[in-house]
Amino acid sequence: MEGLERAIDRWDSAHPPLTTFVLAGGSPTGAAFHVARTVARRAERELWTLHRTEPQRTELLEWTNRLSDLLFAAALAANHALGVTEVAPDYSA
Repeated sequence: MEGLERAIDRWDSAHPPLTTFVLAGGSPTGAAFHVARTVARRAERELWTLHRTEPQRTELLEWTNRLSDLLFAAALAANHALGVTEVAPDYSA
């Protein structure tokens, strides 16, 4: 778990801090990381559903949660490295 946390910190330091929510997408690489994050979140939800009837190891539950954070940080870092600006949602409509 410590290795995963270090990787998240490393990717987080590779892009400017967020000041708002951002829309998934950007560069093809960033978008692929966002898709992977979506799949990881779906797997996390399924694991929690399974956990209700068949208890799972706490470390596994925590790891799946942190994995989606790693993929989000990687998406932001990839977009930043490629010069793609993150897009905030437009709530004016």
